[in-house]
This record gives sequence, structure tokens and C-alpha cells, in this order.
Amino acid sequence: MSAMSHTEAKTVERIDQPAMLAQVEAWAAVNSGTRNLAGVARMAASLADAFAVLPGEITLVDADPVESVAADGSVSMLDHGRHLHLSVRPEAPTRMLFTGHMDTVYPVDHPFQTLTDRGDGTINGPGTADMKGGLAVMLAALSAVEASPIAPRIGYDVVINSDEETGSFSSAALLARTAQGKVAALTYEPALADGTLAGARGGTGNFSIVVRGRSAHAGRNPEDGRNAIVAAADLAVRLAKARGPRLAVNPARIDGGGPNNVVPDLAVLRVNFRPATLDDIVRAQAHIDGAVAMVAAEHEVHVSVHGGFNRPPKPIDDGAARLFELVRAAGGDLGLDIGWRATGGVCDGNNIAAAGVPVVDTMGVRGGAIHSSEEFMIVDSLAERAALSAVTVLRIAERGGL
Repeated sequence: MSAMSHTEAKTVERIDQPAMLAQVEAWAAVNSGTRNLAGVARMAASLADAFAVLPGEITLVDADPVESVAADGSVSMLDHGRHLHLSVRPEAPTRMLFTGHMDTVYPVDHPFQTLTDRGDGTINGPGTADMKGGLAVMLAALSAVEASPIAPRIGYDVVINSDEETGSFSSAALLARTAQGKVAALTYEPALADGTLAGARGGTGNFSIVVRGRSAHAGRNPEDGRNAIVAAADLAVRLAKARGPRLAVNPARIDGGGPNNVVPDLAVLRVNFRPATLDDIVRAQAHIDGAVAMVAAEHEVHVSVHGGFNRPPKPIDDGAARLFELVRAAGGDLGLDIGWRATGGVCDGNNIAAAGVPVVDTMGVRGGAIHSSEEFMIVDSLAERAALSAVTVLRIAERGGL
């Protein structure tokens, strides 16, 4: 810690872990599963109150409409909760972006709704690691930075969206807008329990493909029918053939069908793609287009494709490498050994990197077992990770960039 400046040391001293823990406990008690719009609204209001300690203007931004394809092939627009946006010193020459999400994967009727202190330095509870703990880390770090004499040198935007767990479709445009002109971004997904950060990430694309055929009696005149289930199954097999070392393909579900004596006239195929590079997205899209055209022609069905590649791959380019090195050095001066590794998971860091902004997207608490009823947060990582963020931000402010 000897390499830290006096200003950095004083900034770290301001971080109040008991207050952070109380915030996490209060926030985790609010069910904010993505589709629980009332709970998400409660969470947004609570966050707006908490982040009001920072200077700048807070707005709750209406979610963009999101297309949803039902099992019957109908298309509707899905509502989402509002997103929090805070803008601080937009006129500053050096500006950063900080992002997180208020939603969790636990719906309002999920049995996992309570917190448990395990007595081993961890708490178990919905969203404690992913990412209500991360939101507390972000707020504590920014509050500490604002109390330092270096704060006027840097401006920033904070975006806390309500739909990250379902792909950030209703907040993607907001993320893209606020990323513009930023020298770097920090996102508060949880680190691994040992403190390892996520480095390079692959991308993802989710598709709902509606196949419409023609019904007929399965015994009297099956030749007059056009079997949508068979066509969808054929399409699933064809799409799976695009699989390779740099592209994972997972046909996950086929909705449709009916009585055994009726040729089914409707099927909806759900499929996920995981491309490693932008070139793999181009290749996958060409494969989808070709397979759809062939199935439509050979089975004499109508096929409509909904969805797309919503999170591009996130490579470690030169800018990201410089930011990771800055975080690593800050961690070293705090007595933390910071490492990172590539992961197949995706998050808003993918979207931010696609906007051309270097990002480290696992600046949240240390924890694990996320998206399960065993989810836990390591309590002492609250102050630890807030200090890591605060020192990182101070150094970017002093340098005027990376």
C-alpha cells in the first residue's frame, strides 16, 4: 500500500463497510426480478434516493419497447421497468461510465426471497452478489471520490438498468448513448470468490423463429398438410451444423403441435448462438439466412425470424488491456492480487466494448453461486472492491485518461 498517494489513502479511509452492508441487506429484501415491474419500480426509487448523495441530475428513463414472441407465434411488445441515469459534470474533459443493473433472475414467486448470515463472512440472499452488492460498491466508490480534491477533474454517467438479466434489450440504446465520449467504463458484475475478474467475453444472440405450415388430418389427407414441427426440427438440425470451435449453437426449445391426428401448422424454435468474434457473427447470420431459405422452400412453410445478436463479443484490445493493467496496479497497491480470465458469459460490458469504450465489467463484490438459491456475497469484499474502484477512478482522473 506504500505506493498510494495521500489523497488515495484518505479516499479509501472514507469507505464505510457497515453502511454498505446495510444497503445490500435492504436492497436484497426487495424482489426485483426483471418481470416483477412493481418490485423493479421500488428498487429504482430506492436507488434514486441513495444515489442522490452524488452531484448531478438523476432521471428515471422509460424503457424502450421490446419485441416478444409467444408460444403461439404471436408478437407483442414487452414492458420493462425504468432505468436510472445519473449525469455528473458532463462538461468535464475526462469522463467515465459506470453501469449496473437493478434486476435479478428471481421472480416474485420464487422461493428464494430471504437473506441468511452464514456466520463465515458471507451472506446468502437473492441478488447479494449479482448485483446489489455491486451497486453498493459503485455508490461507495463514487461517494469517496466525490469527497476528494481530484473529483472536479472527472465527469461521469451512471446507468443502472432494469433488464440486464434478460439481455438489456430495453436499455441497449441508453447504454450506447451514454458510452459515447467516455475514456473508460466500469461495470459492477461480481468477481469470482477468489477475486478473479472476467477478461475477454464471447457474444450472444437469441432467436425465436416462427414456422407456419398447413394443418390437415393426419390419417385422411396428411399430404395436404405442411408439418411445422418437422420443418422446425429440420431447421434446428441445420442451424446446429454451424457449430464450431468459435461458435456455440444451442437449439433450446420447440413450441407448437397439438393432437396426434392433426398435422401441426405452427412451431416456434428458440435457439441461442455464442460467437467468439465479430466474424463469427457474420458467418452465423449467413448460416441462419441460408438454413431458413432452404427449410421454407423444401417444406413449403413460411418462416419468420425474430431476435438477433444482442451482445457482440468483447475482446481484450489495447484500450482494455491498459484499463486492466491500471486496475491490477491499483489492486496491488491495496494489497490485492488482481487477475482475470476469459469467460463464455455475457453482460453489459459486451455492449459497452462494442461502443468502443475500454471496460472492466466485474468490479463488484466477490461472491458466487449466482442465479441459484445458494448465491452468496463475501462481506469483506464490499470495502475492498469499493477501494479498488475509488483508486482506479482517481488515477484515471489524475492522468486525464488511460
